[in-house]
Amino acid sequence: GQYYPHTCHPRDVWEGLQEDRENYFFIDVQARGYYPNYAKKKWERAGIEIEMTDEDLALLKEHTVDFISFSYYSSRVASGDPAEKEKTAGNIFASIKNPYLDASEWGWQIDPLGFRITLNSIWDRYQKPLFVIENGLGAVDTPDENGYVEDDYRIDYLRQHVLAMRD
Repeated sequence: GQYYPHTCHPRDVWEGLQEDRENYFFIDVQARGYYPNYAKKKWERAGIEIEMTDEDLALLKEHTVDFISFSYYSSRVASGDPAEKEKTAGNIFASIKNPYLDASEWGWQIDPLGFRITLNSIWDRYQKPLFVIENGLGAVDTPDENGYVEDDYRIDYLRQHVLAMRD
């Protein structure tokens, strides 16, 4: 999911942009057919040189993807201040806690609007059909004596996310 800036301080907004670029790098190459300038600049600063022939560049350009598939679990928060990095517990990807969101027992923050924001961001960036391949809520479930799991919270989570897609 998208990174929200921790504050409106420019360093937090910049950090959010940088984190989003990291997330979108592979899709940028696959959907646009070339390496983005932000990646080339990062490699240059790190002393990395990618050897590519004209044929390599032509292959990238000629064989872009027809659609974008992605998984969504949670939005994240970015800060340019290392002292602000209070992490959410159990997140697949480390992030600062968002005080405006509830979280699962595993620390995954629940953000249906963040899902919508991510959908819009990906569409605006690539304008290709989108396929959500995974969107779920991790939880420790204990079946009752009949093997039934009462998981209305999961149904509500999915309902909220489906409604966010529709909006």
